[in-house]
Amino acid sequence: MFNLDGKVAIITGASSGIGRATALIFAGYGARLALADVDIDGGHETEKLVKDLGAEVFFASTNVAAESDVSTLIRLTEQTYGRLDVAFNNAGVEGIMAPTPDVTVEDWDRTMSINLKGVWLCMRAEIPAMLRSGGGSIVNAASVAGLVGFGNLAPYTASKHGVVGLTKSAALEYATQGIRVNAVCPGVILTPMVQRIVEANAEVEASFLAAEPIGRFGQPSEIGEAVAWLASDAASFVTGHAMPVDGALVAQ
Repeated sequence: MFNLDGKVAIITGASSGIGRATALIFAGYGARLALADVDIDGGHETEKLVKDLGAEVFFASTNVAAESDVSTLIRLTEQTYGRLDVAFNNAGVEGIMAPTPDVTVEDWDRTMSINLKGVWLCMRAEIPAMLRSGGGSIVNAASVAGLVGFGNLAPYTASKHGVVGLTKSAALEYATQGIRVNAVCPGVILTPMVQRIVEANAEVEASFLAAEPIGRFGQPSEIGEAVAWLASDAASFVTGHAMPVDGALVAQ
């Protein structure tokens, strides 16, 4: 049951980090892929890596905060493969690190637009496509910041809490219609996003590492494997779950 053989899967934020790692893992499990990102060069790099594994794949430049881009992505996926079975709504940004009063309206709006509105827009288009296909599995990228609070990251934390709530609502709505909706909540994962944060501040790196009881940062592939399980039929009774993959960070 733990495979994605022949499944058609969309992955947003596929140009690097967790998105790229998940694309390679999905390809290894036999999925046919539609990759999306605003980073066109990185997207094509991921596309080539997936093709080198022998999987079917295409890349589409997509801003998940733009309704027209998301609609085009779904249309291209159905035109190319005839169906949609799996979606990993992973695209996101970290925003600026600042105390709540110092957050700008522009940063708040950008973070919410991509991290929360973007997930909603994707689900809004993916669910009808999955109903046309007879069901499916959606995995949304939340964060441990969607389960607990983090100082100086108010927009990011609020957006990821929103993703968890959105996931639970949709899971209830479609529980009897063959669509499972879950969220993965990564801890501190060594992605380009985290590298940008820690490289700017050695104290932040030390605090992030100290927060991980396991004693190390996670790897993108460790999140990708969890996403693959949630997406597969092996998780057929799992829906509405926000699953930490975090080295016990939120267990403290």
